[in-house]
Amino acid sequence: MNFSFLRQLCKIHAPSGSEEAMSQFLLKYIKKEQKNWKVQPKILIGEDFQDCILLIFGEPKTAIFAHMDSVGYTVGYNNNLIKIGGPSAKKGATLVGEDSQGKIVCELDAQEDEHQFLTYSAKYKRILDRGTTLTYQPNFRNDNNYVQCCYMDNRLGIWSAIEVAKTLENGVIVFSAWEEHGGGSVGYLAKFLYEGFGVKQALISDITWVTEGVKHGKGVAISMRDSGIPRRSYINKIIALAKKSNIPFQLEVESAGGSDGNALQRSPYPFDWCFIGAAEDHVHSPDEKVHKKDIKAMVEMYAYLMQLL
Repeated sequence: MNFSFLRQLCKIHAPSGSEEAMSQFLLKYIKKEQKNWKVQPKILIGEDFQDCILLIFGEPKTAIFAHMDSVGYTVGYNNNLIKIGGPSAKKGATLVGEDSQGKIVCELDAQEDEHQFLTYSAKYKRILDRGTTLTYQPNFRNDNNYVQCCYMDNRLGIWSAIEVAKTLENGVIVFSAWEEHGGGSVGYLAKFLYEGFGVKQALISDITWVTEGVKHGKGVAISMRDSGIPRRSYINKIIALAKKSNIPFQLEVESAGGSDGNALQRSPYPFDWCFIGAAEDHVHSPDEKVHKKDIKAMVEMYAYLMQLL
């Protein structure tokens, strides 16, 4: 597997609400590379979709949702940092961004507790512009077994969807926004797909957690539930297909966590959904770590299911 594209994705500054740079990067890449794909999709973009991208392949029945945004921080008053989503970096983590005075490289510093962060103590000499967004400084690591960097969640979900796009004949790939901070785009995207194409099945291309029940190197995780509970008949159908595939997978059952699937379930459209993704360690930190066997299984499972659903 070639992870050079994934390395590029991890460098892009795109916390929730600031997906424009990621959207533009993906559009440029897709327009350049789609000539090499089995089917050239119809690309849907524009004000009605905000920064989101929809790729329509053939006659779609199922959509893959991959969110473009990451966790991060917003500069508030007196250089206080307000969380975007649920970042979990420790004191001393390097943050990067840009404001009217130029590029920013600073350290995360907790003065009172883990919820009150400052960008500087004596180490950073200027006040940052209010509203500036900061993200982790990427440090991409690629060894024999693991890929590690900030924002595997969800740059790896995007990467996997693009890998599937190369051979996809029928389906939709959706690059969505705001997932880390509670969603916001999936409702109107679901409306468009259901009313315009009759699509009402979804797979959520996202990254989950290594837990006591989901381990590194044991295959892609098929989630039976997290904070949301998808329709059991759809989950059973996917598990039955997965068992026939000879692709390694693990079943996930969690009480917490959420995804674009939860937003689909809250929409007024009858979407079935299932979260399928590789598991990572060091969630929402600068050091998110995923096993290559699970990445391979994730791409293979998506390609297989999109042919059969």
